[in-house]
Amino acid sequence: MSPRTKIVLAGGAAAVVLWLILPNLLATLVILGLIAVPVAAYLLLDPSQRSRVRAQGRKRLGP
Repeated sequence: MSPRTKIVLAGGAAAVVLWLILPNLLATLVILGLIAVPVAAYLLLDPSQRSRVRAQGRKRLGP
């Protein structure tokens, strides 16, 4: 299992646990915040920095 898959599964499990423990609106806000922070950080990068990030992801793909 790839590291990215493990992160996605852990995030999904955390979302389910938060949904069960916290009230629905608060759990939704926390989950949206966990998604919004990395997206905002990526969008704040310069175009050259974004291309370097994408290149790193492509570099890891392969046999």
